Parts: sequence; C-alpha cells; structure tokens
Amino acid sequence: MKGLFVKDCKLMMLQKNFLLLILTIVIGMMVFTDDVLFPLGFLSFIALLFTVSTISYDDFNNGNAFLFTLPITRKNYVVEKYMLGLLFGCITWIFATILGLILTLLKDSLPVVDLVQSAFFILTMMIMLQAIMIPFQFKFGGDKGRIAMIATFGALAVILLAIVKGSSILFHIDLLRLLASLPSIGKGVLILIMLFIALLMTLFSMKISCNIMNKKEY
Repeated sequence: MKGLFVKDCKLMMLQKNFLLLILTIVIGMMVFTDDVLFPLGFLSFIALLFTVSTISYDDFNNGNAFLFTLPITRKNYVVEKYMLGLLFGCITWIFATILGLILTLLKDSLPVVDLVQSAFFILTMMIMLQAIMIPFQFKFGGDKGRIAMIATFGALAVILLAIVKGSSILFHIDLLRLLASLPSIGKGVLILIMLFIALLMTLFSMKISCNIMNKKEY
C-alpha cells in the first residue's frame, strides 16, 4: 500500500506546475474578491480530478498489466485510490478552508458559521463525487469514463430538478426556500447526515470498484 501511495504521489508531481497554477489562481480569487466559497469548492474539485487522473496514468500503455505482476492485490489497489482521494482531497480542503477563514475574518465578508457550514457541505459533495467518479473510471477508462460521468451527473441534475419542481407543484413546498430558512443548528445536523451518507456511498462505491477490477483481464 505504501508503494502505491509513493507511486501516485510521484505521478501527481508530474503535474505540479499545473497544481501550483491552480493554487495561485485560488489564492488570488480569495484575496482579491469577497467570495471564498467558489475557490474553496474549485480547489477541492481539482484535487479530486488529480486523484482520478492517476487511474488513467496506470492504465496507459497497459501499465496495469505490469503493476499487477507485483505483490499487490486488486483490492489493495482499489482501496489505495479511495484513500489517496480522501487524503489529498482533505488536505487541499483544509488548506482552502483555513485560508478562507483567515481572509473572512480580516474582511468580515461572511459570517464564520456560514463559511464553516458551507465548507463542510463542499467536503461532503467532494466525497460523494469521488464515490461516483472512481467506479466509472475503473469501468470505462479515460474518455469513455468522462462521457459516462457527464451523463450520470446530467441524469442526477434532472432528477433533483424534478424533485424540487414536483414538490412545488404537487405539495406547494419550496424545498430551496425551506432549506435556506433552516436555523444554523438544523443546517449543521443536515450536513452531518449528508456526510454520513457520503461515507456510506464511499464504502458501497469501493465494493463496486473491487468487483469491476476483479472481472478485468490484463
């Protein structure tokens, strides 16, 4: 497992210039604008893409065929990808959140409670997206995987929109306004529930990815 972590860290270091550029852009957006939430979410999503990109690197030129001649199992390989995503994603999320808190306190542009709640919501969404994206990447590879993910996210967006519109038309309930009117404690509890669901999704996604990898032939 340690060797896989080292390998993936070296693979991501091949894109260090791009990562430094993204960090510079994010820091600049936070410093020169009052919006710290968009840069926070943007950096977290980029960290997720960096993790997923290591799967494409491994599969390039039949790299996995060589990789699995080494003393590692396919289950270990899958688990390492999820752990890498959580570790790298959480590190970037913590960095962006701390920077956002500092700048928010200096500028007094946003209540700290709102920033913290929004940051945890972004963390939850990052974990959910990872749980969705990695199995597609294992199943379809680079190009086909991206197409399949776009189709899935489009379908999810349509379903959510249908739920919001359906609630408004059938039950005369504005879900967006209802969520916005929740007190801070209520929002915090909702985010904790979503975080728990995201972790369950990760475990379920990991099981799916293991099944996909076990059925692949190299």
